[in-house]
Amino acid sequence: MSTSSRARRFAALVRKESYQAIRDPSTILIAFVLPLILLFLFGYGVSLDTTRTRIGLVLEQATPLTQDLAASFQASRYFSVAVGRDRRMFEDDLVLGNVRGIVVISADFATDYAAGNHPQVQVLVDGSDPNTANFVQNYVQGAVANWERQRQSETIAAGPPIAIEQRFWFNPELTSRNFLVPGSIAIVMTLVGTLLTSLVVAREWERGTMEAMMATPVTAAELLAGKILPYFILGLASMTLCVLLAVFLFGVPFRGSVAALYALSAAFLIPALGQGLLISTATKNQFLASQLALISAFLPAFLLSGFLFEINSMPQIIQWITIIVPARYLIPSLQTVFLAGDIWPMFARAIAVMLTIGSIMFLLAARSTRKRIG
Repeated sequence: MSTSSRARRFAALVRKESYQAIRDPSTILIAFVLPLILLFLFGYGVSLDTTRTRIGLVLEQATPLTQDLAASFQASRYFSVAVGRDRRMFEDDLVLGNVRGIVVISADFATDYAAGNHPQVQVLVDGSDPNTANFVQNYVQGAVANWERQRQSETIAAGPPIAIEQRFWFNPELTSRNFLVPGSIAIVMTLVGTLLTSLVVAREWERGTMEAMMATPVTAAELLAGKILPYFILGLASMTLCVLLAVFLFGVPFRGSVAALYALSAAFLIPALGQGLLISTATKNQFLASQLALISAFLPAFLLSGFLFEINSMPQIIQWITIIVPARYLIPSLQTVFLAGDIWPMFARAIAVMLTIGSIMFLLAARSTRKRIG
């Protein structure tokens, strides 16, 4: 068969699949409505910022010195402080989670400080949430250290204290939304790409139209490519919508180039769509395909990609498993595009790995399709 005939046949397959996608409401819901919902949840519902943490501050004896230290806690933007005279006033609140910690300034604090005996501040925290407990402990230590430096600068005339000038690159305000939203775009693309193809192709297996298509001279590779192309374009359109929301609604800075953004997104959609095809070919059932898409794509992307949990802190065997998770390579690349700019050596490695995983997925899907028909 001539090349022009193959091209016309492939164009007809793409046109047929495009019409079907437009007529199917579930496709539009998955491609555009679901990303909006997920992005709003990640953008507004997930935050790692720990400002205004509720603590109970116990002043066992009110003196000018202890009141000055208490004022430093009350002025901190990291704490919402309730003051009392006995720790028992806050113990029930700590158990119930109404406060995250209790800071006790003992009755002999002023005496020990005047005598140079290194007075201590006791910190009681709820260890059931280790992250919050560490935050409270570190912030209390920082507040006490700042107060002590201020006192020394006022009382020691030998010279000014050493000042530490801090500068945070790429995210000066340390706003968690600036790296959570780009990461959530990768999670959304994982779910959209895999779920779209797994459900749509599985629906055709259920209706028997897939077998009818395979009975024609169309090859398995042409059929799979013809089905993938419209959803590839839908995936890029969904990503574009998410990026626009990230920049103009959530205020995330975008310092990279559009070319890098689309190159990374296109490379990531290859394994995502390929995985959806493989799932649909193996199951031929929409319900089972949707469950497998959530388990094999969404959960690994959410938990094993470095989106919320640092990969280097995971057990070694889990770190090895993350190597085959495509979102592991997209999330840091997207965060770099948004916050730092174009770093093409990093992007090239990520694109190469994602394309390799995608090629393996498509080869397995094509082989499984031929076996199913045979």
